[in-house]
Amino acid sequence: MEIKILKHTLQLKHAFTISRGSRNKVDSIIVSLHHNGFTGLGEATANPYYGTTADIIGQDLERLNDFLRTYSFSTPEKLWQEVAPKLENNSFALCALDMAAHDLYGKIKAQPLYKIWGLDLNKLPISNFTIGIDEIDVMKEKMEETPWPIYKIKLGTSNDLEIVKSLRKATNALFRVDANGDWDASQCISFSKEFKNLNVEFLEQPLPANASKEAQLEVFKHSHLPIIADESCITEKDVEKCHGLYHGVNIKLMKCGGITPAKRMIAKAKTLGMKVMIGCMTESSVGISAISQLTPLLDYVDMDGAMLLSNDPASGVILENGKILMSENPGIGARLN
Repeated sequence: MEIKILKHTLQLKHAFTISRGSRNKVDSIIVSLHHNGFTGLGEATANPYYGTTADIIGQDLERLNDFLRTYSFSTPEKLWQEVAPKLENNSFALCALDMAAHDLYGKIKAQPLYKIWGLDLNKLPISNFTIGIDEIDVMKEKMEETPWPIYKIKLGTSNDLEIVKSLRKATNALFRVDANGDWDASQCISFSKEFKNLNVEFLEQPLPANASKEAQLEVFKHSHLPIIADESCITEKDVEKCHGLYHGVNIKLMKCGGITPAKRMIAKAKTLGMKVMIGCMTESSVGISAISQLTPLLDYVDMDGAMLLSNDPASGVILENGKILMSENPGIGARLN
């Protein structure tokens, strides 16, 4: 096997702001994994919150060159088990490689992953479209530009309630609210009561990831809306930790290390009776197409990342007003432009 690493700078159509800061561009590493005439694609993007850069991702992957050169590839799951200890401090690099291995496997089998897994496309969730923090009029304009049935509203400001009330006047769409850990327990409980009357479906990561168990339990017991863990659910071991403190988990492939552990996390959450969501970061159609293969297993999905870009270097799954139109290309379904 041979690995090649391509670095792209993804440009956003608009500045994207959450409670932790704002960005106009994101560096992306796209991995191509070559084996017996087939090529698999994977992706991971830089993320300061998780302490990773494109250079770190690329360097850690390059260190696998000698190992991969003589590796006898059979399944992506087996490769993940072999490589995970070598990338134990870089889940983003592990994700890119695992994604590429799954794409490679699908191309060898000449089928999309969802078909290999025997999944049914009849009940796919609708993806939300994310509205970043901005002036209220600008947030309304973004909704008008992209009239979807579900919006994720980023909050964590001094006027969160005013924002949601104002946006509600502009649309009948379902809202999801993501505070990225900016509230305390009393704020969350208070907002949940107000937001329930404003057709908000759930609250995502209202408390900081390091919030006390007591605060998380208070919110879980007294919130008027379901609570979904994001920054509090990173790897497989976190799913069980979130049980009894959150109603569901938002899994992200880069956080957990790829498709292989994400599938196990989905299964674990379901056995615990929790709702399951997969979310995206700012990433191209390579990463988004990988997410699409898992959507038949999900209750909710947030996979609008590539739609926020002005220079997507790939194509694959298409979102039409939130509806997922799966690519019939083999593997993850993505192709570089």
